[in-house]
Amino acid sequence: MADNRNPFEMMMDQAQAWAKAMNPALESFNPKAFEAMWPTLPKEWMEVAFGKAFNKEGLDSKTRLFLVLAGLTTQGAIAESQLRLTVRHLIEAGATKQEIAEAIAQMTMFAGVPAVTKAGTLAKEVMDEMEGDKE
Repeated sequence: MADNRNPFEMMMDQAQAWAKAMNPALESFNPKAFEAMWPTLPKEWMEVAFGKAFNKEGLDSKTRLFLVLAGLTTQGAIAESQLRLTVRHLIEAGATKQEIAEAIAQMTMFAGVPAVTKAGTLAKEVMDEMEGDKE
């Protein structure tokens, strides 16, 4: 009897079975819950780690984060956790919602509408969650 699933589905099933055998808790792993454990770096720390602290003539941390956002978007926004974390850090670095939306929209010519739509949806989720946290 032939298996009508595509190879990717079969591979995912095998990976899930392996993860469950290795650690049963992985069966219900939720990447969003993992993201919540990752702290948002304060703006000052980001500037030291990713900004002009070691290269006075270089890019500031906010600009570097925009470049990361553009790269993640052009990859098709498949790295969802990384994209959400980048948006969260951009907001902490002082980026506005408008700037984030424009940076994502700018990638339409390079990444295509589906990738930009997905990135925009993920970014909006983060911005909405952060708005809810402030209330």
